[in-house]
Amino acid sequence: MSYELVVFDNDGVLVDSEPISNRLLAACLTELGHPTSYEESLRDYMGGAMHRVHDLVLERSGRRLPEDFDDVFHRRVFEAFERELEPVPGVVGVLEKLVAGGVPYCVASSGSHERIRVGHRRTGLDRWFDDSRVFSSQDVGRGKPAPDLFLHAAERMGVAPERCVVVEDSPLGVQAAAAAGMDVFGFTAMTPAEKLAGATRLFGGMGELADLLV
Repeated sequence: MSYELVVFDNDGVLVDSEPISNRLLAACLTELGHPTSYEESLRDYMGGAMHRVHDLVLERSGRRLPEDFDDVFHRRVFEAFERELEPVPGVVGVLEKLVAGGVPYCVASSGSHERIRVGHRRTGLDRWFDDSRVFSSQDVGRGKPAPDLFLHAAERMGVAPERCVVVEDSPLGVQAAAAAGMDVFGFTAMTPAEKLAGATRLFGGMGELADLLV
């Protein structure tokens, strides 16, 4: 099937940020008396918006995170991004192939607009994504696994959901894409294939993705 719009997740698909952000999220939560390992952070929060962190902590402990939690966490993440962040290997080649083939694309991320922009500037991906191609859960209020973000991106890009394909690496993202009525290609670089079982197709490297899309 040829698609009229490719919707990329950001963290773990365009920029290799999941190891950085989940390491820091686990540390921040542990410091505040909510012991969390890196593996638990990946399991519970990967692909989700920040409200998911607040909701799960409150549900499990009965305590709310501090009001400045998001600011403190993001400050640490952005500082680490400036030191460590790289694009996902091979993703520039995918973008080049989409442009050459005239295939529209955008990014729809659970992260904030600021987080997306910081990561793109650091990795050089900002040249591929102007403001018209960037969508955040901030735009809709409910993050993944709700379909709202993907539906919003499709509407703004002028493409029917059934003509879109989403590129995702998290179970929450796969659930959101399926709920939006979109095909979804699951990236198994960090997530075991069985956890992305709801995906239309699975792929392990960006070279394989390029062949699937164009």
